[in-house]
Amino acid sequence: MGIAGKWNWQGAARLVFVLLIAACVAPLVVRSLLPENGPSIEIVKTSGGVRTIFLSEMKKMSVVTREGRYQNQYGNWQDQGDYSGVLLTDLIENHSYATLDVVAEDGYRVAMDRGRVEDFEYPMVLAFRMDEVEVPDWEDGFRIAILPEDGGVSNADYGVESAGSYWVKRVSRLILKP
Repeated sequence: MGIAGKWNWQGAARLVFVLLIAACVAPLVVRSLLPENGPSIEIVKTSGGVRTIFLSEMKKMSVVTREGRYQNQYGNWQDQGDYSGVLLTDLIENHSYATLDVVAEDGYRVAMDRGRVEDFEYPMVLAFRMDEVEVPDWEDGFRIAILPEDGGVSNADYGVESAGSYWVKRVSRLILKP
């Protein structure tokens, strides 16, 4: 084997070594870029004050786990799974509000009146896990899930054209409005 052959083999070995190190270090770098306490959302109070709540805090609260699914505007059932999360009423505590705006990372926004948020026949949770996949690995991110006892939210029962419009993905803010 000549010098050129030896050099190619050594170069390939170095490249493989560097790639292995990068593969091991990359997940650590990604995790280090997340906030110290993990993924979070903001809750904006009617007073204008902002509270950041982290996933680590949510896990210490009372967590609801139920099967859930919803109907979309075409009447199709979507996203059936086991959801785990915290009741919105627990997250917003005893703050006064008339409407809750749920805002997604991409700007999608849904306004929900207090009666709907506090309807215990259709409990709303901020889900952080579906079928054992948890934020940040769960691509839907924090998500509003409505979890009645029977597990399904139909358009007719919920009295809307699309129950799915309330199941907001990648929630970043909850804004309480007077």
